[in-house]
Amino acid sequence: MPCHNQQMNNVNSGQEHPMKQVRFANNSDSSVPDVLSNSGSENVSIQAENQESLGPQLKLLPLNDQIRELQTIIRDKSTSRGDFVFCADRLIRLVVEEGLNQLPYSECTVTTPTGYKYDGVKFERGNCGVSIMRSGEAMEQGLRDCCRSIRIGKILIQSDEETQKAKVYYAKFPPDIYRRKVLLMYPILSTGNTVIEAVRVLIEHGVQPRHIILLSLFSTPHGAKSIIQEFPDITILTTEVHPVAPTHFGQRYFGTD
Repeated sequence: MPCHNQQMNNVNSGQEHPMKQVRFANNSDSSVPDVLSNSGSENVSIQAENQESLGPQLKLLPLNDQIRELQTIIRDKSTSRGDFVFCADRLIRLVVEEGLNQLPYSECTVTTPTGYKYDGVKFERGNCGVSIMRSGEAMEQGLRDCCRSIRIGKILIQSDEETQKAKVYYAKFPPDIYRRKVLLMYPILSTGNTVIEAVRVLIEHGVQPRHIILLSLFSTPHGAKSIIQEFPDITILTTEVHPVAPTHFGQRYFGTD
């Protein structure tokens, strides 16, 4: 499992081992080489360029070492399925939490057990989730863990065998979805075609694109760009924009690989 305890090499054993440089958060000692800074800073630069080119509709989770480790474990072909699901669920939870931050809220005042008044906020009612089957269903539990009573709809979209175009086979939503903010869940954006078709279905049911927040774990530049060009008012929230997406996600998560 990730974050497991590791035995430290005995420095008094007399055996020489190659020195491994470790990067610590907020390391102020400039004399210690930062071995990981090149790849990390390069990735941040690429992310910034992608976000700038695609505009404010694309929102990236603030990158930190925790997210980078989860991304690495998910992409690693040697990761066991147990660790894969564990890390995927953690990353999903982070994306869902940030997605909830995009929803509208109103100010409120509550009374504490000691009788004091506390000025806080509460989310406005009228939100729902929609998962694009099957891989989108992996994100449903993360949303329910944060919003116990939230309603979740489903869309099944597959490629037509003859035309290879995305085709809707099943769609079921809350009857008043046209009045709701929609958290659309699909973990991997590769070409963007599946999401584009799903958004069209939502629009047919009265949902405005500006009320749709797409929750994704990984996206390619092409996938994000295709969606935003088709629907300029939609919001995309993801952890990473990279030319190579882990398209094995759904099969690995559900154990069908």
